[in-house]
Amino acid sequence: MLNIRKEFPGIVANNNINLQVKKGEIHALLGENGAGKSTLMNVLFGLYQPEKGEIRIKGEPVNVTDPNVANQLGIGMVHQHFMLVETFTVAQNIMLGVEPTKKGVIDVSKAEKEIAELSEKYGLRVDPKAKISDISVGMQQRAEILKTLYRGADVLILDEPTAVLTPQEITELMNIMRSLIDEGISIILITHKLKEIVDVCDRCTVIRKGEGIATVDVKDTTKDELASLMVGRKVEFKTEKTEAVPKEEVLTIKDLEVKDSRQAMMVKGLNLSVKAGEIVGIAGVDGNGQSELIEAITGLRKIEAGQIFLNDKEITNLSTRKITESGVGHIPQDRHKFGLILDFPIAENMVMQTYYQEPFSKYKILSFKEVYQYGERLIEDYDVRTPNSRTKARALSGGNQQKAIIAREVDRSPDLLIAAQPTRGLDVGAIESIHKRLLKERDQGRAVLLLSFELDEIMNVSDRIAVMFDGKIVAEVKPSETTEQEIGLLMAGSHLKKEDDI
Repeated sequence: MLNIRKEFPGIVANNNINLQVKKGEIHALLGENGAGKSTLMNVLFGLYQPEKGEIRIKGEPVNVTDPNVANQLGIGMVHQHFMLVETFTVAQNIMLGVEPTKKGVIDVSKAEKEIAELSEKYGLRVDPKAKISDISVGMQQRAEILKTLYRGADVLILDEPTAVLTPQEITELMNIMRSLIDEGISIILITHKLKEIVDVCDRCTVIRKGEGIATVDVKDTTKDELASLMVGRKVEFKTEKTEAVPKEEVLTIKDLEVKDSRQAMMVKGLNLSVKAGEIVGIAGVDGNGQSELIEAITGLRKIEAGQIFLNDKEITNLSTRKITESGVGHIPQDRHKFGLILDFPIAENMVMQTYYQEPFSKYKILSFKEVYQYGERLIEDYDVRTPNSRTKARALSGGNQQKAIIAREVDRSPDLLIAAQPTRGLDVGAIESIHKRLLKERDQGRAVLLLSFELDEIMNVSDRIAVMFDGKIVAEVKPSETTEQEIGLLMAGSHLKKEDDI
């Protein structure tokens, strides 16, 4: 890609960027949220047409007018938010648009056979007959990768592929990527996770604010150097914090029981407390009841038994609005499902919890002037990268969508701030900023409940760690008195084995 320039109204997303990818290499595209990484790859995949620049494949200039042309040229893309039909099987999704036929009828069995062979060849281990709605996020991603390989891709673009994966799924994906390059496929990895770049990438191109900064050999650089290139300053990976001074109990949970959507009991007699002036982190492997716990506290899921108290007042099974008004802020782990209305302007999303209150509403009439002034202030205070406050939330990068939600919830100064996966999909600079913000809230006397599947985040930010396994809190430890290995064993249920030995 030579001198690629892509503009949108009021913003230059890519400014004369160059990118060269070799056969059989994993090439990282590194940058902050909103730096222009996905835009550049959408140009390569034919979703956008550049104002200027040239794309060459094997030295020959090509005109990538749409994704079908990209597929014909051997370019495939797995988007951050999957493009799958949930009611279809894996095979039906993969062959969609390129269906094999036999005597004028779609030959599903032929497609299933070819997909099974591809799956075996690349170590993807996906059942072609499984329905998308019945398989894990990690398996859905494998289906997306297979979709590109089925169409003959030899350049594979992966856009933030680990943002929604568990640590185990990330390890499996890295192994899959290695097996793909062994077969001669080239991979462009859009990411801002430095560990992944160091672990699997050969070279890395850094983009900052829409401009190409450098291309480096990964083996000749360090995480610190990559972080500095990405954000333009030195980044602190470990958050400096003072010792917590917990005060009165803000959140009290007694004998809580919660079912999931399939009526399986996911939270089983759980007890937990969070005090003002402390951050309690919940550690656990995804699927052990953490999501159901957060949804129960915030009124998004029915509580079967037990009680929840906020400042000694019971909030069990109250409506979400009443819980919010009681003093609970919620940064949800699924920003699209629970955090934003994507087709609303970003400023209107920022008053979702308070639009019916003054100064945003008087005599039940909205004051859009107040809404947009407030939105502009939060955009400035929380460094949300957007052309203006009237931009639709859908147009922002995932990281900037997350910053907007955090701005909305933190700015209300709730007594209890629930942060579920608050840094998912964020770059190191933004992660550093959000960790400092959580600590600032703690130091101002708020109670913070942090749910994260990133163990280093839990260790770094929490004052106390509650380890969750099979719907229960199985241990409470202080980060200074434990190790990631010990917490990992507790997360895997090793305490049960010890009891069995006794």
